[in-house]
Amino acid sequence: MARRLLTLLAALLLALSLGQPTASAATFANPVKAQKGADPWITYHGGSYYMVSTSWTDVITVRRSPTLGGLATAPSVQVWRGDAASRCCNIWAPELHYLNGRWYLYYVAGQNVSDYNPTQRSHVLESAGPDPMGPYTYRGQLNSAWMLDPTVATVDGRLYLFGSTHDGTQNIVAARMSNPYTVSSSFTTVSRPAYDWERSGAPVNEGPEILQRGGRTFLVYSAGGCWTPDYKLGQLELTGADPVSASSWTKKPTPLFQRSDGNGVYGPGHNGFFTSPDGSESWIVYHANDAASEGCDNGRTARAQKFTWNADGTPNLGTPVRLGAGMPGPSGEPAAVSTTYTVTNRNSGKCLDVAGSSPADGAGVAQYSCNGGANQRWRLEDLGDDTHRLVNVATGKVLDTADCSAADGADLRQWSWLDNTCQRFRFLATDGGHVRIVNQATGKVADVADCSTADSADVRQWTWLGNACQQWRLNPV
Repeated sequence: MARRLLTLLAALLLALSLGQPTASAATFANPVKAQKGADPWITYHGGSYYMVSTSWTDVITVRRSPTLGGLATAPSVQVWRGDAASRCCNIWAPELHYLNGRWYLYYVAGQNVSDYNPTQRSHVLESAGPDPMGPYTYRGQLNSAWMLDPTVATVDGRLYLFGSTHDGTQNIVAARMSNPYTVSSSFTTVSRPAYDWERSGAPVNEGPEILQRGGRTFLVYSAGGCWTPDYKLGQLELTGADPVSASSWTKKPTPLFQRSDGNGVYGPGHNGFFTSPDGSESWIVYHANDAASEGCDNGRTARAQKFTWNADGTPNLGTPVRLGAGMPGPSGEPAAVSTTYTVTNRNSGKCLDVAGSSPADGAGVAQYSCNGGANQRWRLEDLGDDTHRLVNVATGKVLDTADCSAADGADLRQWSWLDNTCQRFRFLATDGGHVRIVNQATGKVADVADCSTADSADVRQWTWLGNACQQWRLNPV
C-alpha cells in the first residue's frame, strides 16, 4: 500500500513538473467555439461559464457549460431576437455584465441586412432577474451615432461606458453612466491609433475591455484592420483620476498580444477576460484565424488561455496557443468535460428517449423516466446558422419531423441525417433555465402529447402554447 501511494505521488509530481494536467483537472483544446466565434465574451457565474459572440444575424445566443472545454459542444440558446427595424440585423460583439442584481446584455445592431454597417448602433438589454439566460427586455440605445463594441466597467465606484467610434480614424471613447442603461455625459476620445502597429491595414482602435487587479485599471483594445493577420491587442493604463479624459490614460508603446506564425495563429483580437472558478487564475478569450489569408468574417474561431502578471503588476498575455493543443482547464472546474446532454421535459421531468434504443429510421421518440441510457443522451450539434441537429448517442441518428409535415401533431422520430430543415432545431430560452425546441422548417415546437406524464408518451410537434409540456431542460451529462 505504501509503495502504491509513493508511486502515485511520484506520478503526480512528475505531471506537475511537466506542466501537464493531473487526473483531477479538466482538460480542453481550442477552439472553445468553432461556429460564429468572432468577438467572444465569457463570464463565470453560479457554477457555469456563459459565452456570447457575434451572430451576424438578428439573434443573440448564449452557451452555458460547467467547464470551459464543454463550451465547444454546448448548445447555442437564443435569448434575444431583433425586435425593431432600427436594430434588426447583423448583431455584433455582445457582452454580459452583472450589475445591481441583474444581467445587462450590451450589443451592436444595424437597421437592415444589405447596408447594415453605416447604421450600426450600440444597445442594451436587461434581464428580469439573476439568470444570465434571461428573459430580457430592451432598455435602450446608448448613442445616437455609429459606435461599436460597447463595454462597461466600474472605476472608483462609478460606472463607465466604453466603445469605438470613427472620425477619420477609429478610436476608443468613454462616457459616464448614471445606471447600466443610461449615458450621463458626452463621449470623449481616450485613445487614437498612433503607432505603426495600430495602423496595419487601417488606423483602428476598437474592442475596448477593462481589466482590473490590485487597484489598477487597464484597458485592453484591438488595433489595426481586423481583416489582416496583424490585428492585435494593445494596452492603456489608467494613470490619472478621470477615465473619460485622454490624459488619464498611458498607452503601452508595444503590442500586448499578437500573431504567432510558429503556432499558426493569425489576427488574434477582440477579447474578453474572466477568472477561474476558484478565483486564482486570470484567463483571456479572443478570436483568431488559422491562416494569414483569412479575414474579418464568420470563419474566425474563439480561443481561450490562461495568462499571468508581470512583476510590475501589468498583464502578460503571452503567446497565442496553437489550435488543438491540450491544456489544463481553469482551476476549480469539475474534472470531466460533458459533451452530451439529456433533454428533460419541464412538466413531467422525464427524458427524451429513442424507444428501445432502436437503430431503425422512423423509430419513435417519446418521453421516459430518466435512466442514464445512451438512448436518452444527445449530442446537440451547432450547425453554424443558429440551428442544431440532435444526434442520439445510442443510434447516431437525428431528431426528425415525420415527412417534413407542418401539421400540429406530426410525429417527432429519429432518422438518418439528410441535412434538411426538418432535422434542424433552434433552442429558444423561456425561463428557469428551460427552452423550447423549435423546428426550423415548421416553426413548431417539441410537445409531449396531451401533457401526459406517463412513460412512453409520444413527443410530437405543435404550435407554441407556452405551457410546461412544451419546455425542456438541456442537462450536460
